[in-house]
Amino acid sequence: CFCYFFARFLGYDIHVLHSDTKLDKRGQRSINGAIGLRVPQEVMNLKEKEYMKKGKPIHKPERTINSDYDIISQYQAEFRGFVQYYMMAYNVHRMGKGKRTMELSLMKTFANKYKSKLNKMYKKYKSTRFIKGKGKQKAKELKVIQIVVEREKKKPLIAYFGGFEIKFQKSAKIGDTPTQIYNTRSQLIDRLLNDTCELCSSHEKIQIHHVKKLKDLRKTGREQANWVKRMIAMNRKTLAVCEKCHISIHSGTYDGKKIG
Repeated sequence: CFCYFFARFLGYDIHVLHSDTKLDKRGQRSINGAIGLRVPQEVMNLKEKEYMKKGKPIHKPERTINSDYDIISQYQAEFRGFVQYYMMAYNVHRMGKGKRTMELSLMKTFANKYKSKLNKMYKKYKSTRFIKGKGKQKAKELKVIQIVVEREKKKPLIAYFGGFEIKFQKSAKIGDTPTQIYNTRSQLIDRLLNDTCELCSSHEKIQIHHVKKLKDLRKTGREQANWVKRMIAMNRKTLAVCEKCHISIHSGTYDGKKIG
């Protein structure tokens, strides 16, 4: 079902299908002349490169400041949003390679956060989830990376990476808005009204710390303070802090003992 001529539209490759080997129940060629949608190979390559360096999956150091729940949620939102957009492509299953790259990046991020080995992180977070089968199909068991956060007198919070089939869906609904990615960002007014220091959780004299450019925080060659990691992870140039933390940041004495 391949063709040398493609039209690019909304991120898809569109072409006329042709195959003499694809037959229907009557033994007739079933796809010749039909329109096919394909995920461009360069699109898949570019997505993978976001989580790679020198051809290998890498950790995301700017995310280690977040909770385990938030880290997994962010990787899942990024992957699910990308895959769901291309569910109408007949080669969407090839994104399985990208999933493995992202999973390794996720686990290396945990290994970096806890200064541990990759296999120990897999033992800690690996799990399985069941998805319901359609019609008479049996439920399927899928491997996932998962964390469960217990809450008193409430249902636990569960975040997982994976847990859905990367499978062609002819009638898939495609959203034209980006998938919401959970992180600790919020509107400035909301953060001020929250009246809580985003570093130590104090409620005293909340102020806003500003930096001119985020790229200035990403300087290499020295250990980053926790407040710097927090701003990079949030991808914002402001941080709601109490007066004590604000003074410590400007004097260079913030020790980062607690991140709220």
